[in-house]
This record gives sequence, C-alpha cells and structure tokens, in this order.
Amino acid sequence: MSRPLATDYAPYADAYVSKVPGEELLPAFKSLTEEYIAFLASIPAEKIGYAYGTGKWTIVQVLQHVIDTERIFCYRALRFARMDTTPLAGFEEDDYANAARVVVADWPSLVEEFKSVRHASIAFFARLNEEELERRGVASNHPVSVKALGYLILGHAIHHQKVIEQRYF
Repeated sequence: MSRPLATDYAPYADAYVSKVPGEELLPAFKSLTEEYIAFLASIPAEKIGYAYGTGKWTIVQVLQHVIDTERIFCYRALRFARMDTTPLAGFEEDDYANAARVVVADWPSLVEEFKSVRHASIAFFARLNEEELERRGVASNHPVSVKALGYLILGHAIHHQKVIEQRYF
C-alpha cells in the first residue's frame, strides 16, 4: 500500500498528510499511537488546563478536539469504504469545542477515550483491502479517499501534538 496521492484529498489537507512518516498506513497507525499515548502521559498535570492565549483552547480541549475529529474522519472513511457516495458536510471545530463538556479532572478518562477511539480506528482500517482504501467520497466539499482519511487522522493528531509542544510549554 502506498501513501495517498495529492489528488486523494483537498489541498489544505496536505498540511496533515505530509506529517505522517512512512509508506504504510497500519504500521504508522500503530507506531504513532504508541508515541501519542506516551506524549499525553508526559504532559504535566498543571498544564492540562492551560491555554496559551485568550480564546485559545486548553490542552484538555485540544485532546477532546483530536478525539472528535478522529471519530468524524473514521465515520467518513466507513461511509466511503461501504460505497456510500452521499456528500458529507464539514463541521465547525469551534462549535464542537464550545459544546463539549471537558474539565481538567476528566483528563485520565479523556486519555482512555482517545486510546479506545484510536484502537477502534486501527481495527477498522486493518480490515480494509486496497480496493476499499482507494474508494472515494466527498466531505467538506472536497473529494477524499478512504486511505487519505486514515492519513488525515494521524496527521491531525501530530499537528496538535506539535502545537502543544511549541505553544503550551
């Protein structure tokens, strides 16, 4: 299995896809998941509720956003893998963040939720063959392949890890 082509996703999504190392989706899922869980464990407790600026999300809100986005991208991948070509709407991340009930004390359960969602994503993508991974649909007004959605899941999490490392510490 090769990486998705630039024609497999919207141009803006390259900022995420390009962050994923290697050529194989499943090995990337497994190694990056271990790294991400270790990263989450390394965040000092006093930083979980920290936001680096007015109107910016706290780290706990960022993790909730990563989880929500992974669920949405995996749902899109499921729809397209099953040959559902219904165009899917985008989502407004700030609306989701504002509606989510997250508190610093929930950090351990939120980390466990991330692990569960990620393991479900891995199980889903592991069962897809090359034909299913190449299937396409339209999400947020852009064509996207199932394979590209897997890379988007990973690259999106990496993006937010880098933001946390650069702006929260």
